[in-house]
Amino acid sequence: MTVEHAPGFTVFPMADDETDERPLRAGEVARRAGVSKDTLRFYEQRGLLAPPQRRSNNYRAYPAETVERVLWIRRVLAAGFTIEELARILAERDRGGIPCRSVRALGAAKLAEVEERLRELTALRDGLRVLLADWDVRLAAAAPGARAGLLESLVSAPNPVTEESS
Repeated sequence: MTVEHAPGFTVFPMADDETDERPLRAGEVARRAGVSKDTLRFYEQRGLLAPPQRRSNNYRAYPAETVERVLWIRRVLAAGFTIEELARILAERDRGGIPCRSVRALGAAKLAEVEERLRELTALRDGLRVLLADWDVRLAAAAPGARAGLLESLVSAPNPVTEESS
C-alpha cells in the first residue's frame, strides 16, 4: 500500500523507540521533559518554543529535539532568568544578534540580587537569634502557666529584617 501526499496532511512514521526522530505529541514531550502540556503552550505563546506542526487530527506534533529544548529552558529559568528575559534573548538571536554580553550582564545582575538577598537573610537570621535569646529570658522569668508576652515584645523590638543586630 502506498500513501499519496494530500494537501494539509502530514504522514508520520510509526515507531515505539523513544530515541527515533518521529514527531511527538504534546503529552509525550511534556512527560519526557517533566512539565505539563500547559507549560508547552505557555512556552509557545512566549516565543520560547516554535509553534508545532499539526497532525490531521489537529494534535500538536513536535520535533523530537523539543524535549531537549524544554529541558534547556528549565535550566535557564533555574539559573534565575525570567521567561521575559529569555524571550528577549532568543528574539535577539533570531534577528541575527549575538546576545552573549547581554546574557553575561543579566547573569551578573542575578548574582548581585542573590547576594543582596543573602545579606537580608543573614540579617534576619541574626535578628531571630537575638529575638529567641530575649524570649528565652522572658520565658525563664515568667511564672509557670503565665503568659510571657513573646509576640507583644515585638512591638518594641528592632525589626530583624531592616535593622542590623549587634
